[in-house]
Amino acid sequence: MAADMDPVNSVMEKITSCEKKFIPLMCRLEVIYKIMDEKYNETANYYGFCCSGCEDNCCFTRFYHHTFAEYLYLQKGFETLEPGNRAEIQERALSVCRQTDELDKAGLPVRLLCPLNYEGMCILYEFRPMICRLHGLPHEIMMPNGRGKKGPGCGEFNARCSGKEYMQFDRTLFYTEMAGLEKDFKEAFGISGRIKMTVAQMLASL
Repeated sequence: MAADMDPVNSVMEKITSCEKKFIPLMCRLEVIYKIMDEKYNETANYYGFCCSGCEDNCCFTRFYHHTFAEYLYLQKGFETLEPGNRAEIQERALSVCRQTDELDKAGLPVRLLCPLNYEGMCILYEFRPMICRLHGLPHEIMMPNGRGKKGPGCGEFNARCSGKEYMQFDRTLFYTEMAGLEKDFKEAFGISGRIKMTVAQMLASL
């Protein structure tokens, strides 16, 4: 978590206490996610790629997420679960956070399963953050300096689909839309801080 942001819970309470502002912003996020999913599926279908789990599972990767919108949407999904499931997930999240701290202090690599992964599947799949939705396919993004930057597909994709000609999968619009939504969130609720959290950290703080 960035050092200059307000305590997470107080920020979230400030946001969710005003439904008149909060709900339309969440609806915007759902539209952005829908477009992401459509473009991802279109590209994956072109390659004939379907993620069905693998040894190099991206759920073991430490991804950081940078928007209050993603945090709140994950919280929305979390609240749809049964109380027993929520308690178990929070315990798993706290355990991942503790182990991550220990590994970081020891200077060791961190590969810990996301607390939302149950038997290879995300229990809050429809509420997952942006990078979880976009990961796996070769892609490109236009940097602020005007230069394009390409990224590879995941190991499983490369093993199965690397022989096929590249199909453009430009993430620029998604990053731009998410940045605009986050800006509007902060302006609407008077938030000046930043967020940088893993899914485990988000869940542990709920």
